[in-house]
Amino acid sequence: MTATTSAHPGPHGRPGEQPAAPLRAGLVGLGAMGRNHARILAALDGVEFVAAVDPAVEAAADGRPGPGGVPVLRDVGELLALGVDYAVVACPTALHEEVGLRLAEAGVCALIEKPLAHTAEAARRLAEAFEARGLVAGVGHIERFNPALQQLRARLEAGELGEVFQVVTRRQGPFPHRIADVGVVKDLATHDIDLTSWITGQGYATLSARTVSKSGRDHEDMVAVVGSLADGTMVSHLVNWLSPLKERFCAVTGERGCFVADTLTADLTFHANGAVATEWEALRAFRGVAEGDTVRYAFPKREPLAVEHERFRDAVRGAAGGIVTAREGLRTVEVSTAVLESARLMADVGGTGLPALPGTAEPDGPASGVTATVLPSGAPPAPGAHGRVAEQTT
Repeated sequence: MTATTSAHPGPHGRPGEQPAAPLRAGLVGLGAMGRNHARILAALDGVEFVAAVDPAVEAAADGRPGPGGVPVLRDVGELLALGVDYAVVACPTALHEEVGLRLAEAGVCALIEKPLAHTAEAARRLAEAFEARGLVAGVGHIERFNPALQQLRARLEAGELGEVFQVVTRRQGPFPHRIADVGVVKDLATHDIDLTSWITGQGYATLSARTVSKSGRDHEDMVAVVGSLADGTMVSHLVNWLSPLKERFCAVTGERGCFVADTLTADLTFHANGAVATEWEALRAFRGVAEGDTVRYAFPKREPLAVEHERFRDAVRGAAGGIVTAREGLRTVEVSTAVLESARLMADVGGTGLPALPGTAEPDGPASGVTATVLPSGAPPAPGAHGRVAEQTT
């Protein structure tokens, strides 16, 4: 549903009537990511970028226009007084709950940067607040809008890889001084948690994690995670802020080969299993793997952030699907919390406690050596739950 205020017309049009008035949008937070949101909002069709909020920006004190050419306000209340249909929340993670709840109480939809909140409890309160009021709430898991991953998910859904054996991701690069309130797990590993569940349609069943902190901060700056999904697919994530090499890598290996996605360049490559298939029944058992053809796919590449904004705008107007919902954002925070708990205890977590995919069987129980940890349930939609990938994203 869409929230409107009495200060301006509602966002919906009817057949035969004049086009709907532009949606009025605001932005909370003008840090590095917030400025990118401002750039997109200022050019987004069907949206009027009204104002931004950031008390730390000098323009908020002297009245000069900020990024996007809009006024910079000092408080969310000033933004609400202008009458907005939705707001983008790009302030520090620790403030997401406070800002999000104010927006929900005012009847304003919200696109909240990932992670949804700093704790699973806060994320749940946010999801429930927007749901209770029938408001659209999305989470900025931008990798879902990366063209390489969209192509990968569509090909997995079409069965091009056959049985999926393993998902491996690496996300590493230099230390970002702009991040101070969360560690690498909630700031970066949440990307890999979300995209892994999204491309496979499977929730996490078990995981084991280890973290280190080398930068002298209160939070971890490197994490290694191994685990399994509900269908038995193995997963491995390496995420850090300690490498001079910037890397965004996702490989999915299955019976017919391996897909490799580079989300920095939005390239997708397929390395085929060259082992010759046979129809001879006596030889149909798995007989190994051989190098085969390599294919690099060509497809349109649009900026993921622009696509994310278009999908959220359409959702506020009433279009179904296409966004990362607050419930999905909550699930990712829950799994990231389990990662940190595993690292803290230096033990495995999982079994039936980790989020499982609706409509599928729960894991049979903890794997050998796994300590079951009860976590709130929740899971991503299966591929095709809201139509094929091409219908959700470009």
